[in-house]
Amino acid sequence: MHSSILIIFFTFFVISLLFNGATMDESSNRSSLYSVSQRRELAGIETTFKLPSPLPKWPPGGGFAGGTIDLGGLLVSQVTTFNKIWSANEGGPGNAGATFYDPVSIPQGFSVLGCYSQPNKMPLFGHILVGKDVTNNSLNPTLKSPIDYTLVWSSVSLNIKKDGDGYIWFPNPPNGYKAVGYVVTSSSDKPALNRVSCVRSDLTDSVESDEWVWGPSKSLNANGFNVYSSRPTNRGVGAMGASIGGFVVQNGMGGNTLSCLKNLKGSLVNSMPNLNQIKTLIQTYSPMVYFHPNEQYLPSSVDWFFQNGALLYHKGDESNPSPINQNGSNLPQGGSNDDTYWLDLPRDGSSKQRVKKGDLQDASAYFHVKPMYGGLLTDIAIWLFYPFNGASRAKVEFINISLGKIGEHVGDWEHVTLRISNFNGELNRMFFAQHSWGTWVSASSLEYANGNKPVVYSSLDGHSSYPKPGLVLIGTSGVNIGLRDDTAKGGQVMDTGVRAVVVSAEYLGSAVVDPPWLNYERKWGPKIDYDLDKEINKVEKIMIGKLKKVFERFVKSIPREVLGEEGPTGPKVKNTWTGDEN
Repeated sequence: MHSSILIIFFTFFVISLLFNGATMDESSNRSSLYSVSQRRELAGIETTFKLPSPLPKWPPGGGFAGGTIDLGGLLVSQVTTFNKIWSANEGGPGNAGATFYDPVSIPQGFSVLGCYSQPNKMPLFGHILVGKDVTNNSLNPTLKSPIDYTLVWSSVSLNIKKDGDGYIWFPNPPNGYKAVGYVVTSSSDKPALNRVSCVRSDLTDSVESDEWVWGPSKSLNANGFNVYSSRPTNRGVGAMGASIGGFVVQNGMGGNTLSCLKNLKGSLVNSMPNLNQIKTLIQTYSPMVYFHPNEQYLPSSVDWFFQNGALLYHKGDESNPSPINQNGSNLPQGGSNDDTYWLDLPRDGSSKQRVKKGDLQDASAYFHVKPMYGGLLTDIAIWLFYPFNGASRAKVEFINISLGKIGEHVGDWEHVTLRISNFNGELNRMFFAQHSWGTWVSASSLEYANGNKPVVYSSLDGHSSYPKPGLVLIGTSGVNIGLRDDTAKGGQVMDTGVRAVVVSAEYLGSAVVDPPWLNYERKWGPKIDYDLDKEINKVEKIMIGKLKKVFERFVKSIPREVLGEEGPTGPKVKNTWTGDEN
């Protein structure tokens, strides 16, 4: 989806003011733009999450899934077993409360770096890193105990359902060191100084808040006390920061702040999977994509698209488009998206309609493998190509509206991303791309099929990805107006591990060679200027009374010059190619 669709999204916000107090009768809980409140019974964390099937035996080679990673004098390991310290039984997302934990079963010689927390009403699933000094340098060790603690917050005065009282402490580091995690206790007594270790400053980086874990209020209060999961401030393929898996707090007062770890070694190859390990990861975790029963625009392989008549156009010579070689070897390479080249469907009418529908039996998934968080994690982005994106539809109160051709475009690239721990090869979470944004979902909250393969639901005509079936209204929460993203488990399904193609893994050097089409950085479809008045008149014929007036106001508020649709650029042009998702 492109800028015109985003304009429509925000226009629905204006319409929603006319329906103040209405609620979405069908929705899912995605993104800040579209969420639905849910009643949840108060409950703690009663189970521990495990993947449906045991992990495979990873092919040998390198340090992937070896249990420890050397950050440059600081050896870190991942701990996933915990003892409960304290829990709140309300507040936070869904008013479910949260529980705070100490890591246990620490490997010999390793030190605790901080505590772990997660929301209640879901299985226990998380990790915390522990560290070991491997420098043998007593004058400049990588780890030191704090010199004192500062009480950041306590629940003593908090009038909510809770299991006793909890206290959150900031470890005051010695000079030249930084704290990377908080300590939580169930007593007002300061923790022992050897309870955690601080990390030498050169092995740290800046950290920021990520997802909301808990706060005393059931709704997020920016000025109140809140707990968040953490992530490095600097993220992407070349960024070396890595969170320990703990949490950060904000209490509206600033004050003591944490850091995250930093990989000083520079080279990430040792902790990342080799090509054989990548192939095993793909067969283990390749998602199953379910298409809506009414979906008519399915994916295809890029080669199929080229072989079946796709054309390359050049500005100034539009009457002489060129056929495209099977692997795209005659496409312009590199450069920039300068509007001088674009791809389009075959000219012949019957061929055009056939190619629009794609070919699921021939479709390939394209895998991009990249390091994340200083090489502690592997991100595998899985790209699907659709020759055509269908028109948008809207819901206004009880009326479903087709927006004619608005939203249609040639060439649609969609993706999901698997995030995998390089300590053991376990799936950590998954990103679902939805239009120009998306959402991360914990591995513990995914649906699985055929073992450890996560399930993806592709939205009707628009091909956004969701973890659950149903209707999502894209607009504002609390109103019954928005663009529709419908998902359902139809009979057509794609196992992305079948005909999987690894198109890029830059850290492996020449072991993976980019196909020529991947380096085509122009548009995969033409710009289309629709006869807007004609499309609007089609819609208005089914509108009556108040709804017709609302729709007319909606249409008049849309700048007409932005309603042309353009085909998208390819995967390598997206910001997420070298950056983090969101």
